[in-house]
Amino acid sequence: VQLQASGGGLVQAGGSTRLSCAASGRTFSSDGMGWFRQAPGKEREFVAAINWSGYTTYLTDSVRSRFTISRDNAKNTVYLQMNSLKPEDTAVYYCAADVGRRSIVRTRRTEYDYWGQGTLVTVSS
Repeated sequence: VQLQASGGGLVQAGGSTRLSCAASGRTFSSDGMGWFRQAPGKEREFVAAINWSGYTTYLTDSVRSRFTISRDNAKNTVYLQMNSLKPEDTAVYYCAADVGRRSIVRTRRTEYDYWGQGTLVTVSS
């Protein structure tokens, strides 16, 4: 079972990028998916989550007006569209899977069962 995150890189402040997380070895279409990030010297924090159907999403306050989470179950892939990026968004971004078909989304790291390897997003000022 593997979650492969991609789409990171160097972006200028105010710019946009889209992260993708492709799953293999297992179908995640019935699971919740989330994005977390970890900045240097800080703990990993919740960013966004989406339930199995895509009907329910939740984003942390600091990104809610700028980021969008979505999924394509046919492709076993979840996305994080990041707009109006700020230097404080610089971090390694991880995707994760919360096994279980729920109408809600969950925000705690311990509630997620599978993790990707992370992709670095660096926002220059």
